[in-house]
Amino acid sequence: MTHYQRIVLAKPVTGVPAAENFELQQVPVPELAEGQVLISNFIASVDPGMRSILSGGDSYSTALKSGDVIQGATVGVVTASNNERYAVGDVVGGGFGWTEMAVSDGRGLNKIKDTRVPYSCNIGILGVPGMTSFFGLERVAKLKDSETVLISSAAGTVGATAGQLAKAQGCHVTGIAGSDEKCQWLKDSCGFDQVINYKAVADLDAAIAAACPDGIDVLFDNVGNTMIDRVIPLMKMGGRIVVSGQVADYNVDPAERPGIKNTSAFITHRLRMEGMVVFDDFREFGRAKEALIQRIVDGSMIYREHVSEGIENMPAAFIGLFTGESFGRRLVQLAPTPA
Repeated sequence: MTHYQRIVLAKPVTGVPAAENFELQQVPVPELAEGQVLISNFIASVDPGMRSILSGGDSYSTALKSGDVIQGATVGVVTASNNERYAVGDVVGGGFGWTEMAVSDGRGLNKIKDTRVPYSCNIGILGVPGMTSFFGLERVAKLKDSETVLISSAAGTVGATAGQLAKAQGCHVTGIAGSDEKCQWLKDSCGFDQVINYKAVADLDAAIAAACPDGIDVLFDNVGNTMIDRVIPLMKMGGRIVVSGQVADYNVDPAERPGIKNTSAFITHRLRMEGMVVFDDFREFGRAKEALIQRIVDGSMIYREHVSEGIENMPAAFIGLFTGESFGRRLVQLAPTPA
């Protein structure tokens, strides 16, 4: 192979991402320098959190410029190596983005040797989404047994994993999702106590209050300020709000995003709200991954993946994250998975 394909930012995104914001390029396979390896990626992720760096402004990551490869997690196979730590045939995880091939000096590479679960799990439930769920509950929420937990955007990998982890601690878990199919899956497969289809209820505030009549100890929010503000009055004394994502606000100009008004409850109910960047917990990832693998293997942790085929379909897969099409971890198969 002399060339490979990658997708770069064609122009900054305004509002909901569109196909015109992305460009598929064909570029030559580079020569390897000493200490480098060539990786052929066979699966990659599209992540809603990447939206925050596609409009020219920095977030917890540096903003992308036109011509930059779109970021994302990848799993691939080493196809050539000038690095004694990596052999041809090694399966490795990395963050090379929307590209069929990548060159690395080994920094940031993770050899994947555990085959108890599919390779795709390493950029899903064992990747950033699963780690966000695990440490969002453990470190940020400091979840206690038998508490009442509300999870927004619950059918995504972060929400569904967090809900199952909370159930394992004996908590009463209510999820919010956007279709009857998603709600049924969360109840039947993931064990949520109650799930609200926010598109099907006339009064979402009333539906949440009815599902959590004694109040809410932990809100695990993946949606944004409107959701947080409506739940604050329902929080129990000493309640905690985990700000994990803001999918409803990513495509809104910062100056036009809704604010939070119900702040008096932070005083009266001694509430705490904290945002999280999961890489703060990087040193503990190994422990969390092993715990999640054990649950997957014994059947007590369910996950769902939505896999598209071909790098050319990555923009559509990404756009689908913001149009309600997504159900489960959104991945794109770039090449056949190794046997």
